[in-house]
Amino acid sequence: MKKLNVDLIVGLFVVAGFLAFVYLSLQLGEFSPFSMEKDYEVKAEFTNISGLKPGAVVEIAGVPVGKVAKIYLGKEDRAVISMAIDKKIKISEDAIASVRTQGIIGDKYVRISQGGSSDFLKNGDSITDTESVVDLEELVSKYIFGKV
Repeated sequence: MKKLNVDLIVGLFVVAGFLAFVYLSLQLGEFSPFSMEKDYEVKAEFTNISGLKPGAVVEIAGVPVGKVAKIYLGKEDRAVISMAIDKKIKISEDAIASVRTQGIIGDKYVRISQGGSSDFLKNGDSITDTESVVDLEELVSKYIFGKV
């Protein structure tokens, strides 16, 4: 009877440890089975997103409001990013999306500047006003080699 109680406690402890491992793996891997209920998709097209990666932060006024979900090549060889935005956050239809760098050589992120419109984007809508990333290599190359 005593051995059965010890085996039961050890078994429950192992199951609890396994469940904790699964939970932490899902959270650290930035995957949540309930993420579709918390986010909505907004797209934006850029001529250049050099260095931006899926999983990059999307910010409004310096506050994280979402993540870059997917990046792909769209029409006319323009980069299209799909962003997962928190459902609680409303983005105006005339918002501006820009790719920025944290610090001088930091990670790239997407900054959204709200407009003045009282209409808001819905799931699957696109931000039409965008500002692409400034490519420092291209600027240095133009300066050094005198290309205009």
